[in-house]
Amino acid sequence: MINSKEHPVEWSQLMFELEDAHEHLGNLIKEMQEKGSIDAEGYAVDVAHIYAHLNRAWNSRDIIGKPSESQSEKCRSFPNDLEPLA
Repeated sequence: MINSKEHPVEWSQLMFELEDAHEHLGNLIKEMQEKGSIDAEGYAVDVAHIYAHLNRAWNSRDIIGKPSESQSEKCRSFPNDLEPLA
């Protein structure tokens, strides 16, 4: 796992993904609370955007340096090494 001391650039990129996911989730929650509803298409787009940030954050946690093409592709994928918690 990367860390801020040994991998400051990679750490910054990881934090960006998490902060952006946080911001978009907060905006989605606020919008839904204010409107009292959301259309299915808009909800799907917003949740997919949040997942994209979380997927990149999780899948890039061990990548040091510029990711290869295959690593970049993996970073965009839904994690296959995480089990959902019930």
